[in-house]
Amino acid sequence: MVKIIAIGFLLGASVACTSSPQTQANARIKDSLTNEINGIYQQGQFNGFAVAIVNANGTLYQQGFGFADVKAARPYTQNTIQNIASISKTFVGIALLKAQEMGKLQLDDPINKYLPFKVENPYYPTAAITIRQLATHTSTIVDNEFYFSKDYYLKPNQDLTGLKLVFDDTQVFNPYDSIVPLGTFLQHMLTTTGKWYKKEGFLQKQPGEQYEYSNTATTLAAYIIEQATGIPFNQFTATYILKPLQMDASGWRFEDVDFSNYSHLYENPKAELPFYSMISYPDGNFITSIHDLSKYLTELIKGYEGNGTILTKESYSEFYKQQLNSRHFIERNESNPYNESFNVGIFIGFGYTGYIGHTGGDPGVCSIMFFDPVTKTGRLLVINTSINNKAGNDAFYGIWNKLEKYQSRL
Repeated sequence: MVKIIAIGFLLGASVACTSSPQTQANARIKDSLTNEINGIYQQGQFNGFAVAIVNANGTLYQQGFGFADVKAARPYTQNTIQNIASISKTFVGIALLKAQEMGKLQLDDPINKYLPFKVENPYYPTAAITIRQLATHTSTIVDNEFYFSKDYYLKPNQDLTGLKLVFDDTQVFNPYDSIVPLGTFLQHMLTTTGKWYKKEGFLQKQPGEQYEYSNTATTLAAYIIEQATGIPFNQFTATYILKPLQMDASGWRFEDVDFSNYSHLYENPKAELPFYSMISYPDGNFITSIHDLSKYLTELIKGYEGNGTILTKESYSEFYKQQLNSRHFIERNESNPYNESFNVGIFIGFGYTGYIGHTGGDPGVCSIMFFDPVTKTGRLLVINTSINNKAGNDAFYGIWNKLEKYQSRL
C-alpha cells in the first residue's frame, strides 16, 4: 500500500511539474469561478443547475451544481439532461434554413403551400402568412388558452403522489393518453373547424406588421418542415444537427434519450413536479445536457464567424440577419440586455445591447444562452427549479454575471 501511494504521489508531482503556467492559471481561475457560483447555490434558490462558457474553439468551462434528484441525492452534472424550454426554438430556425438549402422550402413561401389544412388570419383572410413571418414572430398567430391547457402531458408510469398537476394556474399536466399528433394539435388550434380554435388566437393586424412572440407559430414552422421534407421534425434535426455536432445525449422525447440521466424538475426547492412532455415539442421540449448544448453554442458562434459546419455561410448570414425594425414593436424591453425580443433573426434573438441568443422558461425550467458577437464568447445556464421570487431572479442573474466576470480570463 505504501509503495502504491508513493508511486501515485510521484505521478502527481510529475504532472504538476510538466503542466504549463497557463494551464495552472486556468485551473485556478476555474476553481475561483466554481467557488463563487457555489456560494450562490448555497442560498438555496435552486436544486440543481449547470453552466458553461464557450468560444469558437470549444468549451472553456462547464460545471454542474446541486442535485438532479434531491431525494436520492443524485448530483446535477455536466452530463445531466433535462428539457431547456424555448432555447429549443433556435433549433427550428437552423432546421428551416437546412430545409431551404435542400430546396424543400423557401422562407418567403406562404405557409398554406405546405399545409394539409388552411390557416389564415380571420381579420385579414386574403393576406398570406409566410414561413419567414412564423420565424420572426410576425405571423399574427398567438397562443390561445388551449395551448397552455392541452399541450403538456405526463410521462406514463410515474408515481404522481404529492405532485401538482396544474402549474401557475394555467399549465395543466394532462394524462398520457390525451396526446394527439402534432398536425392534429395545430389543426385543432388554427383552423375554423378546430375544437380549440378561437378568433382571439390571431392579432387584429396584417401578417408581417407586428411582433408577437408565439409558441404556436414556432410549432407550425416545425410542422411545415415535416410536410416539406417528409421527415418527422425530431428525426430531421437528429440527422442534420445533432449527429454532425455529436450531441449524442440529446433529443426531443423521452424515448430519444437515456432517461436515467434525466433531472427531476421542481416548482420550488421543496416541491417536485411530475415528468412531463409537450405535444408542441419543437417550441420548447428539447432535452439536452450542458455538455451537448456547449457544442451547439460553439457551432452558433462559428456560424456567426462564417465558419459553421451544419449550414452554409449564406444560410448563417440569413439566420443572423436582423429581420425587423422599430415599427414592428409596440414596446421594446431595454431593462434586460438578455431579453431576446429587441430584434430577431430566424428564431434567434438579439438583446438591445447586441448579445445574440435565447432564453427559456417552462414548469421547473429556466434557461439562458447568449454570446457576445464582439468577443465571440458565449455563456449557458440551465436550472431545474422555477424562479418564483426576486431572490430567485437575483440568484439566477448572479450566476450569469459570474460567468461574464470570468469568461475573458479563461
